[in-house]
Amino acid sequence: MRGLAEAGLMGLHVPVEYGGHGQGLVALAMIGEELATGCSSTAMCFGMHSVATKVLAAKATPDQAERFLRPIAAGQHITSLALSEPGTGVNFFLPRAQYTATGKEFILSGQKSFVTSGGHADSYVVSCVPPGSELDPGAFTCMVVEGERAGLDWQQAWHGMGMRGNSSRAVKLTEVAVPKANLIGSEGDQIWYIFEVVAPYFLIAMSGVYLGIARRALEATTDHLKSRQHEHTGDKLSDLSVLQHQVANAWIDLQATRQLVHYAARRADAGASDATLALFAAKARVGDMAGAVTTACMEMMGGRGYSENSVVARLHRDALAAPVMSPTTHLLKGWLGRSLLDLPVI
Repeated sequence: MRGLAEAGLMGLHVPVEYGGHGQGLVALAMIGEELATGCSSTAMCFGMHSVATKVLAAKATPDQAERFLRPIAAGQHITSLALSEPGTGVNFFLPRAQYTATGKEFILSGQKSFVTSGGHADSYVVSCVPPGSELDPGAFTCMVVEGERAGLDWQQAWHGMGMRGNSSRAVKLTEVAVPKANLIGSEGDQIWYIFEVVAPYFLIAMSGVYLGIARRALEATTDHLKSRQHEHTGDKLSDLSVLQHQVANAWIDLQATRQLVHYAARRADAGASDATLALFAAKARVGDMAGAVTTACMEMMGGRGYSENSVVARLHRDALAAPVMSPTTHLLKGWLGRSLLDLPVI
């Protein structure tokens, strides 16, 4: 993350007037993919930082722009999202964390789970609702909480199957005092934020990450097939027609999925009315593709791929997070189907 800051990339979504690049979803997809070919966890942390930055930038007050956006653009501040909770599962749009107003502050209590860069970021975009509104999507409210505030109790370290370079941790919030100046937008901005900011940027950020994972796995596999030679015959693995077909199928799947992701990003950047459909489809398709391609790569690599520290084994573990990361593939396909049938998304 320090390297990305030194390269000037942390302000990707900060408006130009505050020192950032003012870029949109296409840039996020492309950079996320490139980063993930080197390290899935780095791409994940950068993606979450980028989404949280966009949430901050969407309705930033002049004060928030100076306190958060300028330092982000200068590479001096890392932010992240704290939306998921242990009690609501994939329904991240129904937070149970509560806030009450008192004087010039909000008092925030609750628990968040799977917070990317948890305990390391400088701030977190936290979702919450007023007491008694836990089942009301329209009460969804966001505020930015600085990492050093009292009452943030970070839980156990992350020990996941994959994405092991990311500190994805739960945090308990106990009467965290947050200035009212840290409210993002207005109270109850749920509908606008979820579908205009959080969903587009999160879905494209994660789509880019898993594109990069699949691409790197396929590159490593093709390199192996071209170099691996049987001693008794002199034949290379690349001469086997069954492996040629597997490589072709994986390449087609990867390329078709990338086109869908970039199409969705372009439509959303252009403000197209049908962009939401493409965004839902993109992340759902990436989730299916990343698992399928890395599984095929494991098969083609054989014992070399199955080795504990092989590149492809690591990428395969990382890829398997895609379908279960909220919004899950099942949830996205439900949203897409409901949208196509002219039903309310939620």
